[in-house]
Amino acid sequence: MKAFKTSGAILLLLVSYARASADMEVQACFSPQGNCAGHIIREIEGAKKELLVAVYAFTSDELAVALAEAKKRGVAVQVVIDRDFDARIERSRGKFLEAHKIPVRRVSGLKPNVQDSDPGLMHQKFAVIDRKKLFTGSYNWTQSAERINDENLLLFRDAGPLAEEYRKIFLQLWERKS
Repeated sequence: MKAFKTSGAILLLLVSYARASADMEVQACFSPQGNCAGHIIREIEGAKKELLVAVYAFTSDELAVALAEAKKRGVAVQVVIDRDFDARIERSRGKFLEAHKIPVRRVSGLKPNVQDSDPGLMHQKFAVIDRKKLFTGSYNWTQSAERINDENLLLFRDAGPLAEEYRKIFLQLWERKS
């Protein structure tokens, strides 16, 4: 995983209204060769209070086990996944997470204002850890993302304001009626 320091000017390209700390560290990981799951697991293992995960597809056994272990340690863990993916894909980890007492919400994308039978996808891919760390990118929490697909993952550390913006979106997803 490559690391670099960033300033608020660069961050404004990502989220125009979030302020960045000059001390924020950003790391990039590219799969399938980058061991992105290992980087995620390391940060999950360091979580102290709260872990919020919103991913379209979640089939990774090792990431599901890491969340279950965090829950056992007393970390408040919540997961939002796409409803249709979870219902359609047998390897989806939604039921595993619930069996480990992790609250899971299955949501679809917002319906457009037109009459459309397809509700869309909940296609987010991010995690907020302790309100100060953030993972985001194209990386789904799947075996394919780790071993086959070309995907990317960014980790922002000391990213309180940016992490808070993502946390707000997570809470909106969590409350969505779908």
